[in-house]
Amino acid sequence: MPELPEVETIRRTLQELVVGKTIKNVSVFWPKIIKKPVEIEQFTDALQGETITDINRRGKFLIINTNTYALVSHLRMEGKYGLFSKEETIDKHTHVIFHFTDGTELRYRDVRKFGTMHLFLKGEENNQLPLLQLGPEPFSSDFTKKYLQDKLRKTERKIKPALLDQTVVTGLGNIYVDEALFRAQIHPDRKANTLTGREITLLHREIIETLSEAVEKGGSTIRSYVNSQGQIGMFQLELLAYGRKGEPCKRCGTPIEKTVTGGRGTHFCPKCQKIKQ
Repeated sequence: MPELPEVETIRRTLQELVVGKTIKNVSVFWPKIIKKPVEIEQFTDALQGETITDINRRGKFLIINTNTYALVSHLRMEGKYGLFSKEETIDKHTHVIFHFTDGTELRYRDVRKFGTMHLFLKGEENNQLPLLQLGPEPFSSDFTKKYLQDKLRKTERKIKPALLDQTVVTGLGNIYVDEALFRAQIHPDRKANTLTGREITLLHREIIETLSEAVEKGGSTIRSYVNSQGQIGMFQLELLAYGRKGEPCKRCGTPIEKTVTGGRGTHFCPKCQKIKQ
């Protein structure tokens, strides 16, 4: 699933590709992707004639803004956007097409069909689900060391599930939680409320730095993620823990182990990230 760095990369790419384009009409081939409004005709009719004014992001959600509306899009496991000419062949996994007046098309492709789209009047998107309950952005002024400390000390959950909770901090997923915990030398099974003030300070810094570096590199190409221009992210070359089971730790040489924490595959170094209770 694309996490904050990948979605931010897609946002930046779409900002260059589609802002200023006017929607002539919309085709929906898999109605279950559209969660709001319930009637597909309301969705397509509302967007007809609208011009895309901006592309924003909230956590792992893309927000496509038009003159009147905010389209909140979650890519889930396999969702992708791409800009095409209308003459190009439409493949069987393309489920929504935004046809522009200049003859180009923004196509939403999703092999597993798990993605979602919610359409709101602009300004209402943050006051309703799915954005309503999201925690602060890792790069925002609200995500302070004190905020993180207060949140973690109130829960007995393991630290990894706590960080994956989008109401605590939004945008973190499996890859970057593993990476941040490795950098901070914290075992993923450690109870969140046992972390010391020093450990929380270090973890806070590593969350921000890991995500910043990943955004700079265009995200990580895990499985089939590419950006909206078909380019791969390069941060996977910098990964220190995730996906490196059996490979030597780049800090101490001990083989990286993989376990399951909170139902998620989890990578860590048993020497650098010793469990503490």
